[in-house]
Amino acid sequence: MGQKVLITGGTGLIGKRLTELLLQRGYEVAILSRSKKDIPSVKVYEYDTEKDYIENGALANTSHLIHLAGAGVADERWTEKRKKVILDSRIKPVELINRKLKAEQISLKSFISASGSSFYGEDSGDKRNTEKDPPNSDFLSFVTVEWEKAADIIADTGVRTVKLRTGIVLSEDGGALAKMAQPARFGFGAPLGSGKQWVSWIHLDDLCRMYIEALENETWEGAYNAIAPGPVTNAHLTKLICNALNRPQWLPNVPAFALRLVFGEMANVVLGSSYVINERIANDTDFKYQFTDPELALQDILGKK
Repeated sequence: MGQKVLITGGTGLIGKRLTELLLQRGYEVAILSRSKKDIPSVKVYEYDTEKDYIENGALANTSHLIHLAGAGVADERWTEKRKKVILDSRIKPVELINRKLKAEQISLKSFISASGSSFYGEDSGDKRNTEKDPPNSDFLSFVTVEWEKAADIIADTGVRTVKLRTGIVLSEDGGALAKMAQPARFGFGAPLGSGKQWVSWIHLDDLCRMYIEALENETWEGAYNAIAPGPVTNAHLTKLICNALNRPQWLPNVPAFALRLVFGEMANVVLGSSYVINERIANDTDFKYQFTDPELALQDILGKK
């Protein structure tokens, strides 16, 4: 058995595919979950941040920790209670793990943490954001800043730490694409708001390969914009989805006010513009994308169905 990789949030969209790829490469994979699950070839351990509890054996012999846990930002309307859940679900697991690592005197080789391109703001307009740009001050930016501060808790112990600021992950198994593709299948695909807002995207497989590269390559450290080289507008993405599904796009744009009426502040997730540049991936690493063309990425995902 190879080195042990422990994943928080390993039963989610990214975690499932990442687990498959890690197992293929000979790693031992374990998952930290809030509830017991039965997953082939993977040991699942329970944890509870409120009870300061991690199941015995979870951290033992762990070489690499990947932190994916976090409540979905678009799963529910943003009440103050929901906002607290979104924030705490990203931060408290890291704080708990850090305490347990110290108590058990376990030294990690690497810590790879999810982060978000929302670091630069829910709506940054046409501004081209690189890793050199500062964070914004809106809710999702605040969450992402605190998320990365939590990762720094482990980085401060001397563990090589990587933060992957991720945009829209293209996969039909969940996330934004699955929600956009559903109405498009029935001929109801339509741009949201003006349709001019930028979408920074990445194919699920490229993102998972990026996590593995960050884990294996000791030159990776700090924050990286984990997105494909070319952002697209919401209108163009909608058109490509309809094309991949061989469905027409004939409806007018969904008005922004209608989305805000239904989703409240959470509508910022789809109405905001995010043009993020993968500057460090392009210039500081040798990572090779499989999908840099959104049309080919969508054909790969949706054209199979």
